Amino acid sequence: MSACVPTRTTDPNRTERTHPPHSPPPSGPRRFRIAGADVSASIAVFLIALPLSLGIALATGAPLQAGLVAAAVGGLVAGWLGGSPLQVSGPAAGLTVVTADLIQRYGWRTTCAITVLAGLAQLGLGCLRVARGALAVSPAIVHGMLAGIGVTIAVAQLHIVLGGTPQSSVPDNLRALPAQLAQMRPASVSVSALTLALLLLWPRLPGRAGRLLRKIPAALIAVAGATAAAALAGLRLPKVDLPSWSNHALAGLPEGPVLGLVAAVLTTTLVCSVQSLLGAVAVDKLVAGRPGLPAGVGRSDLDRELLGQGAANIVSGSLGGLPIAGVAVRTTANVNAGAVSRNSTMLHGVLVVIATLLMVPLLELIPLASLAALVMSVGIQMVSLNHIRTVTRHREVWVYAVTTLGVVSLGVLQGVALGIAMAVAVALHRLTRTRITHEEREGVHHVHVRGQLTFLAVPRLSRALHLVPHGADTVVELDGSFMDHAAYETLQDWQKTHTAQGGTVEITGRHPGTRISEPSTVSDCRCRPWTAWRNHQCEGPQSTPPPEKNEDGSDGPEPDPTGAGRGHELARGISAFQRNTAPLVRSELARLAREGQRPSQLFLTCADSRLVTSMITSSGPGDLFVVRNVGNLVPRPGEESGDDSVAAAIEYAVDVLRVRSITVCGHSGCGAMQALLNSEPGGTRTPLERWLRHGRPSVERMADGSRPWGSLAGRAPEDPVEQLCLINVVQQLEHLRAHDSVARAIEEGTLELHGMYFHVGEAESYLLTDAEGGGAFDRVRETDLTA
Repeated sequence: MSACVPTRTTDPNRTERTHPPHSPPPSGPRRFRIAGADVSASIAVFLIALPLSLGIALATGAPLQAGLVAAAVGGLVAGWLGGSPLQVSGPAAGLTVVTADLIQRYGWRTTCAITVLAGLAQLGLGCLRVARGALAVSPAIVHGMLAGIGVTIAVAQLHIVLGGTPQSSVPDNLRALPAQLAQMRPASVSVSALTLALLLLWPRLPGRAGRLLRKIPAALIAVAGATAAAALAGLRLPKVDLPSWSNHALAGLPEGPVLGLVAAVLTTTLVCSVQSLLGAVAVDKLVAGRPGLPAGVGRSDLDRELLGQGAANIVSGSLGGLPIAGVAVRTTANVNAGAVSRNSTMLHGVLVVIATLLMVPLLELIPLASLAALVMSVGIQMVSLNHIRTVTRHREVWVYAVTTLGVVSLGVLQGVALGIAMAVAVALHRLTRTRITHEEREGVHHVHVRGQLTFLAVPRLSRALHLVPHGADTVVELDGSFMDHAAYETLQDWQKTHTAQGGTVEITGRHPGTRISEPSTVSDCRCRPWTAWRNHQCEGPQSTPPPEKNEDGSDGPEPDPTGAGRGHELARGISAFQRNTAPLVRSELARLAREGQRPSQLFLTCADSRLVTSMITSSGPGDLFVVRNVGNLVPRPGEESGDDSVAAAIEYAVDVLRVRSITVCGHSGCGAMQALLNSEPGGTRTPLERWLRHGRPSVERMADGSRPWGSLAGRAPEDPVEQLCLINVVQQLEHLRAHDSVARAIEEGTLELHGMYFHVGEAESYLLTDAEGGGAFDRVRETDLTA
């Protein structure tokens, strides 16, 4: 939510400025405060980060302290400098395979140096402001990379779970697995099985007690439970060993072949950056669904996030820590726990430091098998069935599969390179694959083009077009998103020749006569498919067609004093619907015809032609039960005077359709409100005047000096008309509550009432957040609606 400072106007000549309820006073020294929500969120994240950091360090073969160093630095440095306030950084499972390979090849001190160099590379990329470009990587490649890393982690940790030692690669681990199964240690398997069971069952605890217990992270419960069981049973197992910090190895000068070190730095930079940037984008989606966040939690600054991650990797590598990236599990826990600022991330880093210094005896009780089981479960979760379904639906499963197999068999950098090559091949295949068919139906020849029309498809297009006899009626259906110059010229030349020979040509799917590769007055229209029949002018240098010329040379179309031409607009609109839209919605409408309507909302708004309800609410068939009248008025019960249409619609929506909410929507520039302001009380001679008397209570509410004026996103209304438009929404909601069916449903808790205001000139929607006085309206966010 934006941190606008609302104003409340109690007198037309005086504006009183108020402050948001959680803002500091305007004067006096500013004190550093940590919100209680940040404290509780930091504890939740800390309880997850502690066992995971140790587990990831174990999986990489690094000193176990390195995981704790990375967790602390990720919280403090990346949390302070990063561009995503609620993202939690630290040692990530996605870096496990890369780091393990580096340690095996170059040793721990050189791996720390590579981490520092990767951080410097991230700083350079952040200064170049190329963070957005990293998101151009196909999601199928990213998900495939993470899946391959997950498989590698799971297979390697399986050996530790069985009581053995993992090999250096997935093929070697798979070959050694039969021998490991034959020599497995029952104690290790038992502790690992208990850890996995607690991880699986803890989030599914039933009942009210379960809801309370589930607030404790499952990872902490799993490791703590396995540790306690192993101690009580007296099992002799390898456990966490944290040597003295005086013996902790720091970064040294990199040693090894230059090309190998460069590839290692590039790989680390790539994985750290992509994982962190994608995590920041995911945080934005999580934050968008949370109401009441302060202004400091806006959209992530990806370039700043890259700079923060680079600084964190420099510090972590210098102090002997693992590479750092944004961690999805901790970030999700941070957001869900109610964090409101970056203080929660930084405080979790402080807690890791305290635990590292004071909890060493407790940490050294943890069996390594339990940590291995925890990390193995994380690796398994990285192979997401939801991601597989998504890439399959988008026909990119080959990209995903090649990337995953490449990472598993060859390594991260090689697997990503193979994924990019496959993505390019798939894109070229789609660009060149075009199906062109010709058939005759009821005397009309149909040429259907599926796919992109490029010069490679011109020979097939020409053959299909020459199958159409001279003088025949023809429909050319273009089902694609691209047409190059060669294909356009071929189609246009044939169209001119065919029409000159007495035939007719109708091109659907694209506006005939427009070049795809050049500016177009139709395809550039930003308002489609809600393009007005007349008086439509899109902004932009290429979007307004040149004015037509009359026979006398003047601009503009010929005047039509009879208005007879207007009837054709409806016919053209219907024809366009039948041709373009009906095929897309026919199956959905058929389903609704079978099942009947089940709308979730009653939407009551004005009859103004500029309000397109489905457009401003992004709704479709069957979503809204819409009632429209002049002024979006709701007559009080008993005052209908022969017109029960609104009351009947309300009763039908609430008692029969069982809608869950009712929205009253006003709008700017309402002619009914203007007429109310200009009318005299008691003037009810015409039907319009008799109807508008139901809006008189709104005028009286506006004239009541004891009530505060309404506000729109913190500002006062621009004029009395806008003020009355806002007040009218609040007043009509009161009228709604007076209806028996509405009052009964509200009392039962099955119905909510919402107020909404649409500013036509700004194309901006506002929701009623405070119904006192004239009402306070704020911009719409993805939050819970409140009446």
